[in-house]
Order: sequence, then C-alpha cells, then structure tokens
Amino acid sequence: MLATFLSLLGELLITAGLVVALFVVYSLWWTDVLADRQVSARSEEVRRHWQSAPAPAPTPLATAGPGGLDTQDGIGFLHVPAIRNGEVLVKRGTAPGVLNDGVAGYYTDPVKAALPWEASGNFALAAHRDGHGAKFHNIDRVKNGDAVVFETRDTWYVYKVFAELRQTSKYNVDVIAPVPKESGRTVPGRYITLTTCTPVYTSKFRYVVWGELVRTEPVDAKRTPPAELR
Repeated sequence: MLATFLSLLGELLITAGLVVALFVVYSLWWTDVLADRQVSARSEEVRRHWQSAPAPAPTPLATAGPGGLDTQDGIGFLHVPAIRNGEVLVKRGTAPGVLNDGVAGYYTDPVKAALPWEASGNFALAAHRDGHGAKFHNIDRVKNGDAVVFETRDTWYVYKVFAELRQTSKYNVDVIAPVPKESGRTVPGRYITLTTCTPVYTSKFRYVVWGELVRTEPVDAKRTPPAELR
C-alpha cells in the first residue's frame, strides 16, 4: 500500500512539474512569439499609414502627433540601441491589455505623460521586461550618455540618458512626474523616462532610466536615421 501511494505521489509530482515547466515556457517564450508577431503587423500598418495619409490640418487632440496625424494605433517608434531590441511601437496607456501586445505605452495615469512634440514635460513610458515581447528586458544595459531616439512620421527626437534608478517602489509615481524626482533635474525640460519591472522575472520593484532631449531632426524622404542609429 505504501509503495503504491509513493508511486502515485511521484507521478503527481512529475505531472505538476511538467505543468509548471509548460507554464514557464508559455509565459517567457510563447507570449514573446505571439507579441512579436502581432506588433510586427501593427508596426507595418502604422508605417503604411504614414506613407499614404495626406498631411492633415493641426488638431489639439491628445492622440494626435505632429501635424495633427491621428495616431491612436501607435504614435511612433522607440529606438534604444543599448537594449538591442530593434524598434518598439509606442501606444497610449500602460495597462496590461496594451503592454501585452509587445509595445511600449506612455502613461495616462496616475501621471499624464507629455508627448515629445510638446514644449516641456516628461515622455514617460513603460514596457514589459519578461514575456509579451519583453521590450525592456535589457534595460540594465542602458548607461549615462547612451542615446534614446523616438521616431514619428516627420521628426526624429534624440535624447541622451543622464540618470538611472535601479530599484524603486512600484508606487513611486514621482519618477514619472513632469520634472522627475530622484533624476537630479529640478527645472522643467523635455525629458523621457523608461520604466519596467525589476528584478528580472518579478514585478516587485521598478527600474527607471531618464533621458533629456538634445535635438530633433526632420525625417527625409529616405527616412535616414540620425547618427545614433547608424
């Protein structure tokens, strides 16, 4: 009887282990595959829209980009060479339903992010570090002086990283304030903030990187990227 019980217990433990292993594979690999596939299609749609849409009249809508382009499907693309993750489509919002699509999202709550073309403020973004595309997985490779570039239909926004916070509470909303606290900056400017979970494979804390706009460049007919991306 004992031998039968131990044999059954062993089989149950093996089954449970397989279930856990499959869940880990799904969470850390298959969700990446699905998210990358989905966001690739959406990125192509945004670029096709940029090529085909006529230049519209200016509009005060918060979802509009330079020139009033309706960008509800994506306002542009984030490029962070140090992370080595290619271009990242940026959309409105940071809820799981947005970020799970393999994009970066700009904050609308609890602090509203400024968009890059605004005169001042903080373009604060979030993305997953693991699973669902893991667009900020290598955020710890970003160092002071590194470039962060945001691409819209008609403008390249080039930022330079000036500070990082390797661990802070997930409730610390001051790091995405218009003048981000703990960044070292004390006056309004044109900032960008990248946020994600830390340590790796957990969501206990937040990792933060700050940059400041150093210049903009118009997009030419060939979409030649700025020097930082060449």
